[in-house]
Amino acid sequence: MTTPPIPPQQPPVPPQQPPQGPYGQAPQPMNPADEKLWATLIHIGGIFFEFIPALIGYLVLKDRGPFINGHAKTALNFQLTLLIAEIVGWITAVFIIGFIILAAVYIVRIIFSIIAAVKANQGQFYMYPLSIPFIK
Repeated sequence: MTTPPIPPQQPPVPPQQPPQGPYGQAPQPMNPADEKLWATLIHIGGIFFEFIPALIGYLVLKDRGPFINGHAKTALNFQLTLLIAEIVGWITAVFIIGFIILAAVYIVRIIFSIIAAVKANQGQFYMYPLSIPFIK
């Protein structure tokens, strides 16, 4: 009698890793101190660089926590609203009213950005007045 042939043994299958997104892993949430710091910097950066810090903060940090997401959206909406007012001011600068509009825009930007930065540093949400909600 002949013994039946022994089937070849399969190598063990390694455990499967969960599928990852196109960018690797999901962004890690920030701790509250970092969220307050970045929110404060976004608001203060708006004084010097207009809408650029708010846009970068929104695009890069929006998924890192609800506090930074709310402040980045609020700051971006406010800075875009002021950008529109600034464009109107430059267009109407042919008339004297344009220079008054530009001066008002700069004063409003400084005052409300400082108020928002202080509120962010205290860990509170802040809504700018007269801001058009472009991003909800």
